[in-house]
Amino acid sequence: MSWFTLRSAAEASLTERKSEFIAHASPVHTAEQALEFVASVRKRYPDARHNVYAYLLREGNASRFSDDGEPHGTAGMPVLDVLRGEGLTDAAVVVTRYFGGILLGTGGLVRAYGQAAKMAVAAAGRVEMQKLCVFLLRVSYGDLNRVEGALANFPLKRVDAVYENDVRLTLAARESDFRALADELSERTGGRANLSFLETRYDAL
Repeated sequence: MSWFTLRSAAEASLTERKSEFIAHASPVHTAEQALEFVASVRKRYPDARHNVYAYLLREGNASRFSDDGEPHGTAGMPVLDVLRGEGLTDAAVVVTRYFGGILLGTGGLVRAYGQAAKMAVAAAGRVEMQKLCVFLLRVSYGDLNRVEGALANFPLKRVDAVYENDVRLTLAARESDFRALADELSERTGGRANLSFLETRYDAL
């Protein structure tokens, strides 16, 4: 099982008929985190007329949005539709609007809020969260080149590295690759590479 979320926090802005729309996107994991993110954006723009938001969470398949004073359905829902359209979860977007004095109408608001949200999501990037095996690999300096050759054949996340009397690498790999990697490391080092399983967790490679 895997899912897609935002790679990092990001922001983007656009101007539509003198109204400025500033969008902030961020990965979140709980409703509390999402609402804290919304509050932080509101604090950053205390004089803004509207701070519209939406978020989607894996936990309980929860979603929430707010038009924050804009006409119903013209702001929060278009932002939520962007998250759904990109296939994202555990993600939140806040779009701040500074009114420019010209009414945009229902269609104009929907387009502007949706476009600003889409720009922020694109800037944040999209990443796949997968079930990974985290393990400790201990090798001698003499075997390090052979080990690095094996590691290059697999998609891995390097979590930590300690270079002392020997080399200790903390790595994460997909469950489907873990056994094949262990076999290749054993073959290349004559069984000298020492692997210790640490945990299973969801993370991005």
